[in-house]
Amino acid sequence: MSDFILQAVGVDREVEGPSGPLTILQDIDLGIAAGSATVISGPSGSGKSTLIGLLAGLDLPTRGQIFFRGNEITALDEDQRARLRAGQVGFVFQSFYLMESLTALENVMLPLELAAAADARLQARQWLCEVGLGQRLHHYPRQLSGGEQQRVAIARGFAVEPAVLFADEPTGNLDREAASQIKELLFSLQAEQNTSLVLVTHDLGLAEQCQRRLRLENGRIVEQH
Repeated sequence: MSDFILQAVGVDREVEGPSGPLTILQDIDLGIAAGSATVISGPSGSGKSTLIGLLAGLDLPTRGQIFFRGNEITALDEDQRARLRAGQVGFVFQSFYLMESLTALENVMLPLELAAAADARLQARQWLCEVGLGQRLHHYPRQLSGGEQQRVAIARGFAVEPAVLFADEPTGNLDREAASQIKELLFSLQAEQNTSLVLVTHDLGLAEQCQRRLRLENGRIVEQH
């Protein structure tokens, strides 16, 4: 297990359907190296988002084990998994998921406060400056463009200096120019922080920058390189 920061062993995920169990993922074995960038691709409905949810400990597999830094997260309860994630795991999503009632600064402060950072406000300010939003600290999400909202989300994701950052279609809601800027920002911060990036995307430009590529079809890994 020690060669990987994150590992899945024999992972299956089933849900109950109208006519019985429905298999979402089957026989998933993979390892994520520290500081690497891994892309998970595949057609819609192939299980990509379900897989990163399991790897992040947001959900549990029906069978199999998942290890994060040598800890079996599949043996932990929900509260224990949340504690393990705090300060170690970051997220960036297609729909940004910013708190509408909070400013950009307050959105970035949230995970820092959850991780009990002593200087959450200062760190959040520094991260927003890092992503080019030093003049937007006190703007609310509705006052920001899609690209700016995703920059806030990236600042929030990296703010706790996570060991692993999960990004689910981070350019999916952006125009070409904004998507290009977000791609550049994501990989420059990943390299700078030596973060393990696990990325789900249909964006070929994003995928091509990853050292490792996995392809899912019908809930199985059909390609790894």
